Amino acid sequence: MAEVTAALVKELREMSGAGMMECKKALVAANGDINLAMDEMRKAGQAKADKKSGRTAAEGVVTVECSADNKRVVMVEINSETDFVARDQNFMGFVKDVGTGVLTSGVSRFEEFSSVSLPNGQTIELARQNLITKIGENINIRRAEIIDSQGVVGAYVHNNRIGVIVDLDGGNPALAKDIAMHIAASSPMVILPSEVPQALLDKEKEIFIAQAEGSGKPKDIIEKMTEGRLRKYLEEVSLVGQPFVKDPSQKVGDLLKAQQASVRSFIRFEVGEGIEKVEVDFVKEVMEQAKA
Repeated sequence: MAEVTAALVKELREMSGAGMMECKKALVAANGDINLAMDEMRKAGQAKADKKSGRTAAEGVVTVECSADNKRVVMVEINSETDFVARDQNFMGFVKDVGTGVLTSGVSRFEEFSSVSLPNGQTIELARQNLITKIGENINIRRAEIIDSQGVVGAYVHNNRIGVIVDLDGGNPALAKDIAMHIAASSPMVILPSEVPQALLDKEKEIFIAQAEGSGKPKDIIEKMTEGRLRKYLEEVSLVGQPFVKDPSQKVGDLLKAQQASVRSFIRFEVGEGIEKVEVDFVKEVMEQAKA
């Protein structure tokens, strides 16, 4: 049997990111063959990743990467189970690699991400599995958007938790970034009031009428009150009707018009939105694992 030296264990640890004892055990089983040991650890890592894949990952980060000419932009949400891991250097390095890897790969669909190669030669999926093994939490690439535009693209990320991409017709990069920042803060539903779904508008109208009827006012007054509240609602949920966050005296629509620009589209991601979080006592979990 080949000698399993401390240097060999150290080398495997640096390659795999796993613990010293786990590396030594793998090398002993592989008779000192570091490549074979790495392969077997990856297989074991796959099993560990599969076991953790059912655990809820609702923390994490949003990252945005832009091409040099600002015409191609990638936004990705990558989730972890805890905000502690979301701040970990290994996790953030993986996030950065995914963003830049996808940006330069030429892929256009989220379904193609897993096979994209990273600078270290691993595919995104293999790197994800190895990261799960290393940090002990489920890691999930939840969603992504890729924009290839001939217009003016702006992006903004707030505290790694909210990301926005805006595609403008006209305007300039500074305006596009300002609009992206506004969307991050105000979270509009649509660009124009006319884009609000009729079913949602009917539901809001029904609620407004019911509230107004409780006032005891005449029917014609109630109708006017309802119309006014609907107009206000449409302004609140549409981008062009909202007061601009950097200058509330001006609406976003007026700002765009003054600079002869319009919004083609926007995308807004917020970490964990729509995910039902499961409360986990991690202290208890760690103690149970230690006992085991």
